[in-house]
Amino acid sequence: MAKGGQHFLVDRRVLARIVEVADLNLGDVVLEIGAGTGNLTEVLSEYAGRVIAIEKDLSLVRELNNTVVSENVDVIHADALKIDFPPFNKVVSNLPYQISSPVTFKLFNYEFDLAVLMYQDEFARRIVAESGRKEYGRLTVMAQYFAETKLLFKVPRGAFKPQPAVSSAVVRLEMRKRPRGAIDEEFFSRVVRAAFAHRRKKLKNTLLANLPVEREELEKLSPELLEVRAENLTLAEFIELANTLYSSRYIL
Repeated sequence: MAKGGQHFLVDRRVLARIVEVADLNLGDVVLEIGAGTGNLTEVLSEYAGRVIAIEKDLSLVRELNNTVVSENVDVIHADALKIDFPPFNKVVSNLPYQISSPVTFKLFNYEFDLAVLMYQDEFARRIVAESGRKEYGRLTVMAQYFAETKLLFKVPRGAFKPQPAVSSAVVRLEMRKRPRGAIDEEFFSRVVRAAFAHRRKKLKNTLLANLPVEREELEKLSPELLEVRAENLTLAEFIELANTLYSSRYIL
């Protein structure tokens, strides 16, 4: 049974590859979420200037403090979903599967340079999906709004202990600098959430059902745009949609 839902990465070749694609140097402060037994933490500490390792499980925190003795590692006993992250410029993590989505969305609230993250393969494919594909959804649009996304490589189940039931994959998120296109990013996020609330409905109907927006306000949008489903809109079209509504003095 995986402890706390975590599957610990033990394959040294995969660990080395993850650190390599993170392109670390002594000027980097790396955030690691779900440090587990410290296998990745230890390798990160060899290349980064500082590593902030967050772990929720107290027994694992004690193990980390005993096994990872590098002076540039700070172990924090906390729930990553409930704390404010200290300043960092890169994130490198084998994320616990059950918090992949909330942690990823939380990271978008921070300014940093790069993330190299291990996900379930299915989740990873959602992040890098193209519009029109079944994997394309709110997660896709928001991830690609904030970052250049790339699926780097798959990781077999045998690289973990205990072995997960599914394959995993490593994704690189190179964060975009501001301005990223949306006039108001919180409003953009709410529009994307509303658009995918009923993904099989046409955009006009799902926006009317899930945003306090009037039909008159939607008339400022292209009629053709309103007749498609959210899964068929590109990132650029979502940005245009949100900005048009916002500019028409639609303020939540």
